[in-house]
Amino acid sequence: MKLKRFLAVMLAALFLFPFPVSAGQPSVSAHAAILIAADTGRVLYAKNENEQLSMASTTKIMTALLTLEQENLDEYFTVDDKAIQVEGSSMGLQSGDQVSLRALAYGMLLQSGNDAANMAAVHIGGSIEGFTELMNQRAKQIGMENTHFSTPSGLDQDDHYSTAADMAKLAQEALKNADFLEICSSYKAKVEYGNLPYTRWMTNHNRLLKEYQGAIGVKTGFTKKSGRCLVSAAERDGIRLIAVTLKAPNDWQDHKQMLDYGFSVSQLVELPIPELSKATVVGGMSSCVELAAQPIQCNLTQEELARVESEIHLKQFYYAPITSGEVLGSIIYRLDGKQIGETPLTANGAVVQDTTPPDMSFWEKCKAQWQRFCNWVSALFG
Repeated sequence: MKLKRFLAVMLAALFLFPFPVSAGQPSVSAHAAILIAADTGRVLYAKNENEQLSMASTTKIMTALLTLEQENLDEYFTVDDKAIQVEGSSMGLQSGDQVSLRALAYGMLLQSGNDAANMAAVHIGGSIEGFTELMNQRAKQIGMENTHFSTPSGLDQDDHYSTAADMAKLAQEALKNADFLEICSSYKAKVEYGNLPYTRWMTNHNRLLKEYQGAIGVKTGFTKKSGRCLVSAAERDGIRLIAVTLKAPNDWQDHKQMLDYGFSVSQLVELPIPELSKATVVGGMSSCVELAAQPIQCNLTQEELARVESEIHLKQFYYAPITSGEVLGSIIYRLDGKQIGETPLTANGAVVQDTTPPDMSFWEKCKAQWQRFCNWVSALFG
């Protein structure tokens, strides 16, 4: 009887006070894999994540990112005949076509066009070799320490390799680019190019965009040497995750399991706003202004939250007038030295410029000027 009562109480508690249930560690077919929180880079799952492997057309994440970081993305230019003479998948470029860098980015990320990657490389870097130098420079900036690029398309070469961890870092950086995110998250898109340019449809090779709730990209890849490679990203309720698999016999299922697991163990926590001093104002009716900041959230554990450090960035002083809501500085948050978030510091009120009335006496004007000078010195030296 007591056992029945106990079970009844426990069952009622489950309904009244539900708690999140982890999806369990994923069973991954890939030789190498990683799952990270996109905002902080926190590793949620990893398997051989630092082993150097070829990465096939996921290479085009870097090529497309560099392409979309150029100016004049919608300016047309003529296709280079030699650049498009490449094997493998294609967006269908032909000699004499007019194409833009934006169209090439669509061709890379949706159709996985090797011709698009080569054309962008030659147009931007002057040659394939010149462009791969840019790729490796950008990789160093991102922190891809175990990566070397020797082709913009991802076709197999001995000195072309990366790791699951490095490819996650690349996706993390690429998704910060609004144009890149818009393109890689598109299942279908209209693109114009040709001789003369005309509209045509492209369909994304990434099945997860239709099969997985919240999927927003990123890129597929396959060669005989590399096997199946996939970099994916998904976002739900403000939580964004990035998954990478290299040499994966069952990559679609791998990513669904990894992302499910990631969402089950992730939570957004609010980053604390440090105590804010007032900003000093010179030449105003008031010598200072209160500051305000909107809290932001990150995907962190409570233990990581305790290690987060914040830095307040403000100028020594500001000249009036100051408008309410004007951005004066920022709070930067770091975890173990790495920036994980930033929120603006705004003026919580206005400061009107101090104008001297024209009917003041000479001595009153001198006094006002002296007060302004004292305020300026006070602000300068704290």
